[in-house]
Amino acid sequence: MSYKTDIIEISPVTHDVKKFKLEKPKGYKFEPGQATEVSINLEGWVDEKRPFTFTSLPEDEYLEFVIKSYPSHHGVTERISEVRPGDQLILDDPWGAISYQGKGVFIAGGAGITPFISIFRMLESQGKVEGNQLFFANKTSKDIILESYFRGILGEGFVSILDQEEKEGHEHGRIDKDFLKKHIQDFSQHFYLCGPDPMVKALKDSLEELGAKTDEVVFEK
Repeated sequence: MSYKTDIIEISPVTHDVKKFKLEKPKGYKFEPGQATEVSINLEGWVDEKRPFTFTSLPEDEYLEFVIKSYPSHHGVTERISEVRPGDQLILDDPWGAISYQGKGVFIAGGAGITPFISIFRMLESQGKVEGNQLFFANKTSKDIILESYFRGILGEGFVSILDQEEKEGHEHGRIDKDFLKKHIQDFSQHFYLCGPDPMVKALKDSLEELGAKTDEVVFEK
């Protein structure tokens, strides 16, 4: 089923990421971590659907998406960065395999953080953030989505790693097997992965080699 919804508000998050606040269709429901197919209700774009993750909470009276623009692709994310409040997006029903299963380690690469935004907002609202960790990989510090929010709720449980910049307060390099061994003592807990497909596959393999159980590693299949 498809739902046409008006854009209420647009605000910048980083140099190439924006937050879109939308009217919530009556009866529309989703779970933190889920996504939906989105298109723009403009001529030539209605059938150009792309998956985006909800970053609001299910109980909010609006829907929210945090969307990174990729101008070089000359596609939906470039065009959606040009829409204005009052324009419409078209949503399908929600879907997705990423959901909170219990305390654990969240590992995100770039825009792969988006499923975790709603999950951490849920945990914050329930007072259950403590005991979870977030490892967040980006190219440079200007690319980090909601850095101050995650540092604020997670404290030392938030670890940022940059592969194209060396900066105080951030580790340098990539999240690989050595990084995992350095930062994780218990590989029997839950792991949540989201990012570029090669990154997710490599991390899934590394985690299982280090003792993580296959059914404890949550990712979008």
